[in-house]
Amino acid sequence: MVLRARSRARSARCPQCGKRSGRIHGRYERRLRDGPLGGMPVVVVLLIRRFKCATVDCPAATFAEQIPGLTRPHARHTPVLHKLLAGVAQTLAGRPGARLARRLGMPAAKDTMLRLLRASALEGAGVVRVLGVDEFALLKGHTYATLLVDLEARRPIDVLPGREAAPVARWLADHPEVQIICRDRASAYAEAARQAAPQAVQVADAWHLWNNLAKAVEKTVTGHYGCIRSAHAAVHQPGKPQPPAEPDGMLDVRGRPRRIVATIRERHRAVHQLLAQGRSLRGISRDLDLDYYAVRRYARTADVDELLVKVTQRRTLLDDYKPYIYQRFVQGCRNASQLHREVRDQGFPGDRSVVNSYVRLLKQGLIAAPPPPALPKPRRVLRWIMTRPDHLRPEESVGLKEIRAACPELDATVEHVRGFGSLMHEHRGEGLDGWIDQVRHHDLPALRQFADGLLHDRDAVVAGLSSSWSSGQVEGQVTRVKLLKRAGYGRAKLDLLRTRILLRV
Repeated sequence: MVLRARSRARSARCPQCGKRSGRIHGRYERRLRDGPLGGMPVVVVLLIRRFKCATVDCPAATFAEQIPGLTRPHARHTPVLHKLLAGVAQTLAGRPGARLARRLGMPAAKDTMLRLLRASALEGAGVVRVLGVDEFALLKGHTYATLLVDLEARRPIDVLPGREAAPVARWLADHPEVQIICRDRASAYAEAARQAAPQAVQVADAWHLWNNLAKAVEKTVTGHYGCIRSAHAAVHQPGKPQPPAEPDGMLDVRGRPRRIVATIRERHRAVHQLLAQGRSLRGISRDLDLDYYAVRRYARTADVDELLVKVTQRRTLLDDYKPYIYQRFVQGCRNASQLHREVRDQGFPGDRSVVNSYVRLLKQGLIAAPPPPALPKPRRVLRWIMTRPDHLRPEESVGLKEIRAACPELDATVEHVRGFGSLMHEHRGEGLDGWIDQVRHHDLPALRQFADGLLHDRDAVVAGLSSSWSSGQVEGQVTRVKLLKRAGYGRAKLDLLRTRILLRV
């Protein structure tokens, strides 16, 4: 749709000297795109007059008239269409925004959308009293950026390049009003706060503290998994002698040693032999043709059984249906096809061959009793320990009680975890020193290392356990940043990504 128009004013004001002039120098047509009408693109064709300036010493000899609310110098869109396209660009950016605009009757190139996005006005940081700091990856493992969030206003206020202390310190130096800084346990942000904001109270995020504790507990559970295996066998297989050599899962279904078990044992032995010779982890990685992080994992693990725990504890699709199959077998049903149909009606998703193999073992007398409950994996035991006691199911409470009775170290670990959880829940940060002393009285290397690490950042940890402020909001903003980054297929540079983050659309 094309609309033709012209101005009816007799004179226009010079943009340089501000005086009005009625002397017409010439005319020309100017085409402006306007907002769509009924889904159709609209073009306004204006007959523009060019006036001579009446002021002798004015630097503008001639000037073109501008119609308020409709034209701007060099603009090819009306203010209405400019606002609509800017809104689409702020939400969808380049190519997606251009596709949507074309469907709405506002055709625009992707570069135009990006220019509108970069020209968007951003709200200033203002006065920030409680600041949240966290990092996010532009290219994971290579390039990072730092996100700053006003926790009281619940909005991102700036994005800084890198995750070093210097950019954060410069920003904090310009904002001396910051009183509280919520952060993770990264040393760079702690150093920046100490240098540029000594007046602010640093608060270590409680979630990161709990997560670090969970990693220490997982190492402890893995190191004492033999106690868990023995306790499980003593309760669920009381009359069965314990196998002296390999635990469950070391052999395949045909009774042969599993290849992955032998591979892990050989690699662990080779790595420790080379370490004893003084080789570096990088050198060992090249010699054995292994990933550096795999070599580091082998080097940090003294007992190979800790590496075999996750490999040997496997569950199959049939485990939950074996008691039913055994019961029906004892009742006289020996037809594997019939048993497969019955368990399939109960939700078994596997093939009939799996049921056939299990029924064949029953017929051969290799399985003479219903299978005991599956041995809990380390991650499941970890979840039992890290969960509040009143949130555990009855069978989980019983399993945890059996483990605590069989292993004094794990029993002490449970008490330490619940003590730390009590400090967090009740905001009793002043009890941290007493908790650390209790941990040091037990032979729990992973927990002791975690407790000693808390002393390096003691004031922030105490504040994190005592304060209601946390980095939860910041983590939510980081999740939103990842969505914006992936929507741009990773092609947006930091300035464009920063604009989209701060617009909060």
